[in-house]
Amino acid sequence: MNAIIKSEKKHFPVLLNELINIISPLYGGTFIDCTFGNGGYSQEILKHQSNKVISIDRDESVLKIVNKFESKYKNRFYFKQIKFSQLNKLNPKPKDLKGIIFDLGYSLNQIQDKSKGLSFNSDSKLNMRMGLNEFSAHEVINKLEYEDLYKIIKFFGDEQKAKFISRKIIVKRQSQKINTQDLVKIIDDVKKYRYTKIHNSTKTFQAIRIFVNNEISELIYGLIESFKLIPLGGIIAVVTFHSIEDKIVKFFFKNYSERKNLSRYLPNLNNKKILFTLKNKKPILPSSKEIKINPPSRSAKLRYAIKIKDNDDFKDFVEKFKIYLDIENIRKKL
Repeated sequence: MNAIIKSEKKHFPVLLNELINIISPLYGGTFIDCTFGNGGYSQEILKHQSNKVISIDRDESVLKIVNKFESKYKNRFYFKQIKFSQLNKLNPKPKDLKGIIFDLGYSLNQIQDKSKGLSFNSDSKLNMRMGLNEFSAHEVINKLEYEDLYKIIKFFGDEQKAKFISRKIIVKRQSQKINTQDLVKIIDDVKKYRYTKIHNSTKTFQAIRIFVNNEISELIYGLIESFKLIPLGGIIAVVTFHSIEDKIVKFFFKNYSERKNLSRYLPNLNNKKILFTLKNKKPILPSSKEIKINPPSRSAKLRYAIKIKDNDDFKDFVEKFKIYLDIENIRKKL
């Protein structure tokens, strides 16, 4: 699901140079690309002949590109169609693993694919499934009750008008099934006097997409599984694009990273597990040049950490984001 920079000739993943500098593929090893997408990160890593890449993606539309990679990089490129939370299904376990990378954005190809229904400019049926899904956006909008819709739109989209949008959805679907443009019109009717830099539908569509694809639990358990896979000294790097993603990644790295006491005269009160070293405490952001070429990249944040200790208990991490996981469990009603 690489977030991309669009040019007339080809696509480039966001923060490519910065990420490559962090994982240092020049020195050889095996790397896991958890969001193969258009293959941008994988291709850059494979430029070095001593490297191997294991890529995963839940989206079957990437398989055409995968076939080209398998032909070009024989015995150095491997692909498996699984989700983040299924990283433990990689078999055999990768050897000489140096880094695991996640790019949580969506490619232009995915957005423009009408069958996916990710864009609010689409006139197709609501979908938003990225692969290996249990249900679609059509079922979410046309079946869930008001309270459930409100929670999804409010917490996953941070939409201030979530109550009004949810109510209008309930009213509208009493007379017809709601499709993409119906939903856009509902949101526009609610927010018609609001003038913002982003499209009226952006937050609601984001919220539904997150819910349909279980993006919160996939990220949480994907980070946990990546930690279990990566050896000591290995790097986990994540590019996020919205505040919930960044909040989760930031907590995971910082909560389990090295800390210094506020004062040398005070006892060490930090009993938390120290699992990572952080070279950069603040996220790495796109350059002004990259943002100029691709304005959507302005929301990208790159965080990474180096593993220094093993651990198999992440109950506090999961508990921290329980409110989001509980909302995702609404899916059991569909």
